[in-house]
Amino acid sequence: MIDLETADRGARDAWIVGLRPPRNAVDPLRPNGFFVEDEPRPGGGTDRVATILLTDRECPWRCLMCDLWKNTLETPTPGGAIPAQIRFALERLPFANVLKLYSAGSFFDRAAIPKEDEAEIASLSRGFERVVVESHPALVGDATLRFRDLLGGPQLEVAIGLETANEEILRRLDKEMTVAQFQAAASFLLRNQISLRVFALVGLPFLRKEEWPAATRASIALSLRARARVVSLIPTRLGNGALEELHRNGHFEPPTLRDLEMALEDFLEGEEGRGPAAGIVVADLWDADALEAPACCRAARIERLRSMNLLQRHLPLPLSSSLSPLCLQHFDLP
Repeated sequence: MIDLETADRGARDAWIVGLRPPRNAVDPLRPNGFFVEDEPRPGGGTDRVATILLTDRECPWRCLMCDLWKNTLETPTPGGAIPAQIRFALERLPFANVLKLYSAGSFFDRAAIPKEDEAEIASLSRGFERVVVESHPALVGDATLRFRDLLGGPQLEVAIGLETANEEILRRLDKEMTVAQFQAAASFLLRNQISLRVFALVGLPFLRKEEWPAATRASIALSLRARARVVSLIPTRLGNGALEELHRNGHFEPPTLRDLEMALEDFLEGEEGRGPAAGIVVADLWDADALEAPACCRAARIERLRSMNLLQRHLPLPLSSSLSPLCLQHFDLP
């Protein structure tokens, strides 16, 4: 294993890519997935959100914890492919008032989303109140303003993977981003009437487990100071090769469902009395059943998190005769 603290970007990238499992076969004319789910609004209420997982060119950055490359193209995305994917999904999805166009990298990377397709993408998005796309801070700029203007009606929101407010860990994640760069991108969006969404990791490599809560709190605080509309807490998962290697070498412990629960509980319990304009914090429940948890209560605990996301308040775990002693211990239940 290389020294990720001292290795240069080229060496880190080569090490990360060399540990990858095989890429999945994908169709450039079909999205990787699409679904509709509920999401809370800051200040109250609920949005119906249609998410389309786009099939596009892999991100130019090789972040240590990322596994999105598994469903990407190895060559630049063909012209017309992204609009075709969006049409395919929208024809099959129920009503929603918010649209997330989530690529495997950055929406403003022209190898991923061809510039010539932007106008058609904007046209397909016009029936929504808000459109959310993802981007690395380095690509937030003129292309962002151009897409905002092409949208015409819907509010544009840009999601940025801050991952962590810890500068040292951020560097070792091979994110090629500093906290200052995140803040500059957030400020740019705010000045140009574009909303900000932030992804923050729960369970960081290179930190002891007892350090995770403070790191998560710092990431949430930084995001909300940057005026994030939504902060999504994402458990760092095994599956990309590099994290397995770190796990074998004692540099990473996969977070459990309880770790994700505690991260959201910690925020909600400490934020009573927030103003109505404050941003919201949610636990990302994508593939949550893969997180370690007792089988007897996993489903109930995931549903509890889903309700806490929507209501933005702490809820008790419903008592059940099927709860194991381990569950009782986790939640201090009688």
